[in-house]
Amino acid sequence: MRLDKFLSDTTAHSRKELKSFIRRGSVTVDGETVRVPEFQVAENSTVTLNGRVEHYRKFVYLMMNKPAGFISATEDGNALVVTELLPEEYRHFDVFPAGRLDKDTEGLLILTNDGDFGHRITSPRKEVWKRYLVQVDLPMSEADAAAFENGMDLGDFIAAPGRLLLTADPQEVYVEIREGKFHQVKRMCARCGKNVLYLKRCAIGGLLLDETLVPGACRELTDAEKELILQGSLPELA
Repeated sequence: MRLDKFLSDTTAHSRKELKSFIRRGSVTVDGETVRVPEFQVAENSTVTLNGRVEHYRKFVYLMMNKPAGFISATEDGNALVVTELLPEEYRHFDVFPAGRLDKDTEGLLILTNDGDFGHRITSPRKEVWKRYLVQVDLPMSEADAAAFENGMDLGDFIAAPGRLLLTADPQEVYVEIREGKFHQVKRMCARCGKNVLYLKRCAIGGLLLDETLVPGACRELTDAEKELILQGSLPELA
């Protein structure tokens, strides 16, 4: 690929800025200064810009601890979006949320620029389960858990069977679903006569939210963590 394209995919600089850097002699390829933006390089070439090695990556995979108040989108004329929280080093990758969390919902959100990976997370056919911590205004019961297990007719769609896991506090439960329709968890709880007061996603497939991430922070996924997501099944509750 062209040298300026390589650097465009690995840095936050504009193509115009990169061409200027290259022509000024600020770029080397495999130890040699190159002043031609059209110079052809391989993905595994050692390229430096102002002395810093720039490693080529086509795709990035990020885990974010989404805070409340942000919508799961790349742009919106009226609301804050999660991509505004990204560190500068990731903004040029044009990542998008793989699935969504409601504006007031917190927790685990995956962002990537790999469309195939995103589809494998969100497609109902892939059956990647998601787990949510839910606080409600009234106690949940075994009858509510049975309603989740049987699936629910929510009017515009029938929710697939899910799981409602009771805890010692009947107003704090875990909900596990393999879909992700708009407001689905809230609507399923409402169908049982309860209003959701707080909602946080804590797992996608086998991947748990890294609780060391403060709200709004993100980090890259390891290869092992990507595989945990795609295995689909959730880990046991601690």
